[in-house]
Amino acid sequence: MTTRTVVVLLATLLFSGFCALGYWQVERRAWKLDLIERVEARVHGDAVAAPMRDDWENVSRARDEYRKVRVTGTYRNDLETQVYTATDYGAGYWVMTPLMRNDGTVIMVNRGFVPIDQRAPDTRPQGMINGEVTVTGLLRINEPIGTFMRDNVPAEDRWYSRDVYAMATKRGLDAANVAPYFIDGDGTENPAKLPLGGLTKISFPNNHLSYALTWFGMALLTLVGAWIVLRPGKKRSKAPDPGDK
Repeated sequence: MTTRTVVVLLATLLFSGFCALGYWQVERRAWKLDLIERVEARVHGDAVAAPMRDDWENVSRARDEYRKVRVTGTYRNDLETQVYTATDYGAGYWVMTPLMRNDGTVIMVNRGFVPIDQRAPDTRPQGMINGEVTVTGLLRINEPIGTFMRDNVPAEDRWYSRDVYAMATKRGLDAANVAPYFIDGDGTENPAKLPLGGLTKISFPNNHLSYALTWFGMALLTLVGAWIVLRPGKKRSKAPDPGDK
């Protein structure tokens, strides 16, 4: 196999690969734009009833996450769980409280943020709402895996992600009655404003266009490199013979 053939084959493989990666990023960008549009419509739409038990098996990220929902029930303030977080207000905790519905099911509600020095429930008695309440917020899917750096340690009551089943089990609730999602409450049912609700951040990085341009640029550079290697060399002019006149 000649050197020229090797260069052509290598350039063809690289060019095809880079183009495929670029096209994939174009498809990913279209998918991401569609996702952002759907989520925006959910977040700013009217609140709908949170999924009931007979619909739990159909709950999914694609269909439900960030949908604005409402649910009525009674808080079990004595069974709340605090999940470590960092927000624009500094380090602190999400307050996850079971909401008991009349049908016996439980929905975990992220009531909002409290600073580190108010982790203990008795430091914020005004926020302990008793009696039936209607909560409005965004539906979020269960988070059974810890953060990138730390895992939940239920035995020590240390939490870094919102694993509703593990929290329910730790607090003595029947996990079979717990919804496979939680609600990021907007805090409108809490005049005390602590926990501070409505802090859900919705951000979908969309760098796919720059990635696509990068891959297509690499494909172009592959062609340029192959042309430089394979182009005919300039013919050297014959040096004059000193004896010539």
